[in-house]
Amino acid sequence: MLRYSLRRQYAGKMTSYAVFLRGVNVGGINIKMADLQKALKQCSFKNVKTLLASGNVVLTSDLDPASLKKQFEACLREAFGYDAWVVVLTCQRVADLVQACPYPADDKSTHSYVTLSSDPAMLDDMVTAAVTLEGGETDGNGVQRLGPEALAWLAPAGGTLESPVSKVSAKARYKSTTTTRNLRTLIKVRDAAKALSEV
Repeated sequence: MLRYSLRRQYAGKMTSYAVFLRGVNVGGINIKMADLQKALKQCSFKNVKTLLASGNVVLTSDLDPASLKKQFEACLREAFGYDAWVVVLTCQRVADLVQACPYPADDKSTHSYVTLSSDPAMLDDMVTAAVTLEGGETDGNGVQRLGPEALAWLAPAGGTLESPVSKVSAKARYKSTTTTRNLRTLIKVRDAAKALSEV
């Protein structure tokens, strides 16, 4: 069994977190959510719940975000043998991003996405690259920075892969440092994290 002694950062203070895994069940890294949940519990994380198959986890911890990210990635590397990378957000931060997103969660003609990264510079570069790919400036209706760790973008239904941000994010430079979720998934994660914070 995997065991980690999670360093106490805040005595007695538990925080609800959302953790987003990069590249899980797409591109060759296949992890069953039941196995993921078991591994994380063996690493001493509390109230672990996985959502969907794209690598979304909510849990509670008394670690700060940076320490939680380090421990979480170490747990994944040991349990599943790959170079794990995750984005860690508090429950409140996920709620803030959902609220800040100007695009609709349910619209038959469009799809709304949020790209996350622990490296704000990567998102800056993505926006610049997407604008260049379009051959001009964004009109403000298709790409919106939500904060240092998040970029929201809109794609036409059936045309996600052809959208500028999607094309850019598929490049190796960005693929290794970002992860994308549709807005509906982010809302589900927000609700699950909020439920943990209310327990």
